[in-house]
Amino acid sequence: MACVVQVSLAAVLLLPMAPAMHSDCIFKKEQSMCLEKIQRANELMGFNDSSPGCPGMWDNITCWKPAHVGEMVLVSCPELFRIFNPDRDMGVVSRNCTEDGWSEPFPHYFDACGFDEYESETGDQNYYYLSVKALYTVGYSTSLVTLTTAMVILCRFRKLHCTRNFIHMNLFVSFMLRAISVFIKDWILYAEQDSNHCFISTVECKAIMVFFHYCVVSNYFWLFIEGLYLFTLLVETFFPERRYFYWYTIIGWGTPTVCVTVWATLRLYFDDTGCWDMNDSTALWWVIKGPVVGSIMVNFVLFIGIIVILVQKLQSPDMGGNESSIYLRLARSTLLLIPLFGIHYTVFAFSPENVSKRERLVFELGLGSFQGFVVAVLYCFLNGEVQAEIKRKWRSWKVNRYFAVDFKHRHPSLASSGVNGGTQLSILSKSSSQIRMSGLPADNLAT
Repeated sequence: MACVVQVSLAAVLLLPMAPAMHSDCIFKKEQSMCLEKIQRANELMGFNDSSPGCPGMWDNITCWKPAHVGEMVLVSCPELFRIFNPDRDMGVVSRNCTEDGWSEPFPHYFDACGFDEYESETGDQNYYYLSVKALYTVGYSTSLVTLTTAMVILCRFRKLHCTRNFIHMNLFVSFMLRAISVFIKDWILYAEQDSNHCFISTVECKAIMVFFHYCVVSNYFWLFIEGLYLFTLLVETFFPERRYFYWYTIIGWGTPTVCVTVWATLRLYFDDTGCWDMNDSTALWWVIKGPVVGSIMVNFVLFIGIIVILVQKLQSPDMGGNESSIYLRLARSTLLLIPLFGIHYTVFAFSPENVSKRERLVFELGLGSFQGFVVAVLYCFLNGEVQAEIKRKWRSWKVNRYFAVDFKHRHPSLASSGVNGGTQLSILSKSSSQIRMSGLPADNLAT
């Protein structure tokens, strides 16, 4: 069960290349190969169910070929133990074929292969992976709810419709798609608490992985667009935002389409194995990883450039304030830009695959899953324009409600006639304007 969690987490993580196969899948593959070897050996040796000797078997750890009575069979420790215990010298395990069947393995797997160490480490890893999965599930769920609410607010109020908020909305959508794709992938590929996913190779599961990678790459590119737009806004005094937004849209959604399409085509022709959730070919993986790392690095350069521009602006005499207030504003601006630009991804962008793997999982999966929540809070709910517009709408609603209730009490006959408050207010406003208009000539004549 926990190994299934491990596969799921490795598939979620984009920057490091997911390993070719995990422990549960390795055992399944070894078992399948073992059964084929036993069948071939039985055919060569003429073994059947009534033949004397020891039949070949898979003991859930390694494979034992058929043997005659009195024969001793030696096997090396499974390769999987070498992966988990690279510093340990692996030995060999033997079994004797007796008239009563196979003897117990000697020396035991615990002594020869460090099986107890493997089990202990696997148990710790299982608990760790389950904890990380629970963390990123909560994170993506929170982000999805918060981003959906932010999208409704930005779409609902027309005064908030501008190029800056349109870019924010596209970023929100990319975060939402990323969260949805993670949930779909976990649900479809890893819903079963067994190792059936190791041999899934359907068009549906491959399409899910293509959709998942597209959503993740699109999210990185819209983070890049946010950085590019803000940098352009600070550098250029006048620029056609609408025309730029057209190119931003092409880059944000079009470039990931090209990258993922090329990756899927190459994967189909050169590495069409499994459900495409594992990566045997590093070269093919860089078709996706390369553009992502490139966007992260460019965004980091833009981030440094923006910080330099902010420092220059804050230190100008026109800004005013003492030195402490200047650094406070700079620190606040920097903290606001980090989640918007995805600067935290640069921490592990070029680190080796096997270095700080646990820390990388927590950082990019656990903390990264809350990035959508942080961005929605900072750039929607705490945005001054958004708060002012919500307050204005709230005051307008309260005023309309007050006059509707007041009119109902003052004119119960109209209220009971089935005319609603909004209609009543419009009738009142129209009648009052007509009275004023009709009264103008009389006043003029009186004068």
